[in-house]
Amino acid sequence: MATPLAGRVAFVTGAGNGIGRGIAMKLAAAGALVGVNDFKGEAAANTVAAITAAGGQAEPLPGDAASRAAVRDMIQGLAARHGRLDIVVNNAAWVRYEKIEAISEKSYDRMTGIGFGGIVWSIQAAAEAMAEKGGSIINIASSAAFLGMENAMLYCGLKAGVTGLTRAAAAELGPRGIRVNAIAPGSTRTEQVVSMLTPEMVEKRLARTPLRRLGEVEDIARAALFLASDESSWVTGTTMLVDGGGTHSFA
Repeated sequence: MATPLAGRVAFVTGAGNGIGRGIAMKLAAAGALVGVNDFKGEAAANTVAAITAAGGQAEPLPGDAASRAAVRDMIQGLAARHGRLDIVVNNAAWVRYEKIEAISEKSYDRMTGIGFGGIVWSIQAAAEAMAEKGGSIINIASSAAFLGMENAMLYCGLKAGVTGLTRAAAAELGPRGIRVNAIAPGSTRTEQVVSMLTPEMVEKRLARTPLRRLGEVEDIARAALFLASDESSWVTGTTMLVDGGGTHSFA
């Protein structure tokens, strides 16, 4: 098996399940040692167990991705223990879809704290840890960043913000050898998405997607591996849509 990330150290937030878990496992399979973050310690440990069972290297880093102090401690500690930090994937999110009049301060604070503020703190800490060798930072956005969706004002706005901070961070950190990119998945088959979509909703999404299928976690993980590796060494500031063509299609 090819190991393009051999000897490198990665940190993935929200990696206890879904897309984050898939990315952590893909990076580990490519040779990276992966620090696996999740708010739930058991979920992080389960991902680590799966990675090590497959012959990879990983360590659990349970903690709150919305906390500046916690994120800094996790990133700086991982880099100190292994002498480097090469890859950071900011995947952690908390999502609630609700009508505009139903948005509360609690849901606003939690969604933006994890899905936007957490990325800010992670980039800040990663920039310091990567200062000498450079590296790759990957933010998980969404095709919703480019859409207007009913009952999703916060989600669409937040993910659009992620694409904006990705461009700005790429411009500022590029001279230090740090690349910053984002992945914008379309509808991807995770436990959370499957639980939210009725058969009718699935059919509607398939009909407007040129490739006529939902995305799989593996589709997003492969994109992350590309952006983490030297294959994308001249790519920064971009948001890669991985959505089966659905975002910009009139199908």
